[in-house]
Amino acid sequence: MSIFRNVVFIAAISGLLAGVVLAALQTYATDPLIFKAETYENAGGGHEHAAAAPAAGTEATTPAAGTEAAAPAAAPAEEEAEAWAPADGAERFAYSALANIVSGIAFALILVAVSEFAGGIANWRQGVFWGFAGFAVFTLAPGLGLPPELPAMPAADLVSRQIWWSSTVVATAVGLALIAFRQSLPLAILGVALIVAPHIVGAPQPESHDSPIPADLHHSFVVAVTITNLVFWTVLGAAVGMVRNRFMGATPALQGRLA
Repeated sequence: MSIFRNVVFIAAISGLLAGVVLAALQTYATDPLIFKAETYENAGGGHEHAAAAPAAGTEATTPAAGTEAAAPAAAPAEEEAEAWAPADGAERFAYSALANIVSGIAFALILVAVSEFAGGIANWRQGVFWGFAGFAVFTLAPGLGLPPELPAMPAADLVSRQIWWSSTVVATAVGLALIAFRQSLPLAILGVALIVAPHIVGAPQPESHDSPIPADLHHSFVVAVTITNLVFWTVLGAAVGMVRNRFMGATPALQGRLA
């Protein structure tokens, strides 16, 4: 197989494994907290909320999507649009696992492609470090400004959050690359500045933080999402290292092929 087929194969296997692990962790760590938050929402919390906690670590890696109702007249259409949802239990787990696997493969493709240009991941130990980098870029840095949200929690404008989240991911990735791969003090300082810059600007915030969700429940959710995503990225990185070593071995990385 060509190196490009290998990249896709490695990403598929690694993403599948990491996605299943994340789905299992969410079942016990984050889903019960979401269900509990939904009871506050259904009790009449008073907020139309952005949809919380999608999949594949996206509970903390992407801004929650959704819109606030502009007027009471819009409520019937919104209720109709939200009429279907996976049934609790096996069906909900299956949809969650599928979404996590798809996202896991996408993240794995990014991880494998970037690491190949940097020389490739030789073993699972190197993979773990690359996984830590992915966690820092896609979960930790954006989560400092836009922590994971539960149902019934207020949120800022979706487009503004998406712009800030994307900018933070890019700035953090470039900053880490400058620090790790460029042996230069000025470039390292520039890397630190890039990592810090989005947080100096600040993430978009809602007009009001009033929410029926208890603070301790939200805190528990943030901790659970962070830990599950750390495990996800660690497993993903280690799996990429092991699978690459098994199927590519001494095959030159993209860096060498394109040199």
